[in-house]
Amino acid sequence: MTGSKFYQFLFIIWIGMNLSSAQASQTPADTKPYSLGEVVVSAEMPGKETIPTIEVTDVEIKNRNAKTLDKALELVPGLNVSVRAKGTPRIDMRGFRSRHVILLLNGIPINSTYDGQFDPHLISTENISKIKVSYGNNSVLYGQGGLAGAINIITKQGTQGLHTDASAQINERGNHYTQANISGGKEKVNFFLSVNNTDSDGFSLSDSFTDAEYEDGGLRENSDDERLSFFGNIGFEVNEKFELGLTLEKSSGEFGIPPVTQYINNNDDSYYKKIKYDRTEDFDTLSGQISMSYDPDGIMGFRAWAFANEYEEDTARYDDDTYSAITKSGSYTQNSKTSIQGVTLQTSFDFEASGEAVFSFSGEKDEYTSDLDEIDKKLNIVSSHENHDLDIYSAAFEYKRQLFSSLDFVLGYSHHWLSKESGNDDDKGSYMIATAYNLTDETILRASYARKIRFPSIKQLYGSDGNEDLTTEQSDNYEVGITQQLPWEMQLDLAVYQNNVEDFIEEDSSGNTSNYDEYQFRGMDFRLSKHFLETGSMALGYSLLDSEDQSKDSLRDELQNRPEHKFTIELNYTWDFGLSAHADFIHIANQYYYNNDETVQSELDDYTVVNLKLEQKLFKENYFVYVGVDNLFDDDYEETIGYPREGRTAYAGVRVKF
Repeated sequence: MTGSKFYQFLFIIWIGMNLSSAQASQTPADTKPYSLGEVVVSAEMPGKETIPTIEVTDVEIKNRNAKTLDKALELVPGLNVSVRAKGTPRIDMRGFRSRHVILLLNGIPINSTYDGQFDPHLISTENISKIKVSYGNNSVLYGQGGLAGAINIITKQGTQGLHTDASAQINERGNHYTQANISGGKEKVNFFLSVNNTDSDGFSLSDSFTDAEYEDGGLRENSDDERLSFFGNIGFEVNEKFELGLTLEKSSGEFGIPPVTQYINNNDDSYYKKIKYDRTEDFDTLSGQISMSYDPDGIMGFRAWAFANEYEEDTARYDDDTYSAITKSGSYTQNSKTSIQGVTLQTSFDFEASGEAVFSFSGEKDEYTSDLDEIDKKLNIVSSHENHDLDIYSAAFEYKRQLFSSLDFVLGYSHHWLSKESGNDDDKGSYMIATAYNLTDETILRASYARKIRFPSIKQLYGSDGNEDLTTEQSDNYEVGITQQLPWEMQLDLAVYQNNVEDFIEEDSSGNTSNYDEYQFRGMDFRLSKHFLETGSMALGYSLLDSEDQSKDSLRDELQNRPEHKFTIELNYTWDFGLSAHADFIHIANQYYYNNDETVQSELDDYTVVNLKLEQKLFKENYFVYVGVDNLFDDDYEETIGYPREGRTAYAGVRVKF
């Protein structure tokens, strides 16, 4: 669709909005959070959160028009959502990389078994009821790997009756997004099914973008994206005490990886990196989970789930920007597949006034296979095959109790075993303790400490630049915080933290994977929220991060690609005639990067992004139209040097519910 057709569509929508006189009203929810999607579940007992968890709800996701997981989490304190050199969004937490964040979908691990990373832009949000973000001192029940924390996506579950929801959106370039879902329930059965499709020719750069060596502005080179996803779950309430559930997910598509625009800084070629013409020509995901919960009379309860998750992709590196020939040295085609299968068993004990205890046992197999055809220096095709696997087992115990009416505490210990195909096996323990104290009815004080560990990934152990002798990463995490209720319906949340990381695994300046002696991350996360005029809300956020390589003989002061300052503002308001407005603001400042041998430091330009959205409700609760603008002021910015992001983009859409 051309830009002119987009504006014609926009004009029709605004006519409909002006003809509407729909009144705001409340209706029963069509969905609710999937009841078997939690990893950490507490019995119904008085108390407060000892480790605060940030929740992003489906309403917040809709207000922000966030179609993928990375967009849904941009405003969360302590998270740095940015697109890196491989064209994939990454979600870093308090200085840690995304491989140090455990990502779960209803308890199904999503992290790649190859490198521990995950691609949040492949996770659509229309299935999501809420996203729970837990920081580094999180529950030991999440297992190893979460030095930074854990993100658990809880999907939607059908409610009584039959409900449908469909929407379609286009932007000024004609890129479109469509989705539909159907959900319902009757007596002891509920279900939720959805499908969505993304078809994008790519994104446009800012009008302020200056032509670079490998990019001339306008449509970003090789930024197209196509995805088709299916999701479903079904729940059975066998009786009041026994519940079963099944979750399935399937998606496929292809996308381009935009190349670097230039890698020369102040005519210093020590920053130069070779341009790469890469594409993911095809990807397929398939995941499933069977889960159960049994809560008999007495103090004991039982939960269990078995899961499998597979990701397969065909990637290619081409000779040039035509993306057609593979004949030059270094070009290749590759088929790779990652898979994880596992099971978790939990037994809980509810001692009422004496607290709660949970025992957990889990095991998983991580596998990776790859077939590579690469052009060598003699222009011959060289074929290679990789096949690696790891086995990981964990046992955990966690105990929570309320002492008096004002003091809560939780403590936990877990032990983890790594079985490797070659090299020495490893085992290590992790633990945590946390307290929360009601100083007054308006003030909660918190303090916590945790020792977290993460085993090396298959790539770090056995990849082309891997090292079988890598040591397990270990982090000591300290945090204190306060939640303060303020006058005029305001709430302040403040957390101050320090993470001391030993044997941090990262590529060195020569490209080899190594353990660094010690990294330190310290900072604070601040959030002030307020409700106003019954239907309005606002939130101010600020995150401060100080990152340092404290390894012996290190020449780096600050670690690269970790911004020191993040400011956010979010505003929402709904009028009684059905119009709702949303605006958000993100400012990132003081982000550094280094030349190839890490001897010279440079700083990325600070940037500010403002997004707006308006939605009008028509015909009671059944029909909605919306318009919006991302990057309202068309800021020309980079989240990683050499990789410019989207310029101003207008969009419009319709949503129908029955």
